[in-house]
Amino acid sequence: MEYQVPQFIEVEDKIIGPFTLRQFIYIAGTAGLCVIFFSYLPFFFALLFSAPIAAFGAALAFYKVNGKPFIEILEAGFNYYTKRKLLLWKYGEQPTEGTVAKAEAPVAPVSRGTPRLTRGKLSELAWSLDVKPSEPVSRST
Repeated sequence: MEYQVPQFIEVEDKIIGPFTLRQFIYIAGTAGLCVIFFSYLPFFFALLFSAPIAAFGAALAFYKVNGKPFIEILEAGFNYYTKRKLLLWKYGEQPTEGTVAKAEAPVAPVSRGTPRLTRGKLSELAWSLDVKPSEPVSRST
């Protein structure tokens, strides 16, 4: 029995007109909040409060940053500012006034299990990769 594998699962379905369900919820919530502002506040204050709310709702519904929805960018920014950060540094002896700090060259760790690759072995390996033995090609006619 064959089953159809779903494709394009990252694309949201258009449910309400040309909008996805998420876009419709953002737009409806923004419009509802603006209607509440206009019904209970004077016109100037309602316009003053509803303009940034409408811009924020439109950004949530339609704006994408590097292909990601705006809500994910807001979430990442919020998490960045609220979570603790792990700061690492190399702690060493601090030089005193009478001594001069020595510049030490970094020492690469020597791995005991891997063989060393010399220039002769490298050229031999390159030659063996370049030269392939010719195999007879059989053609069936």
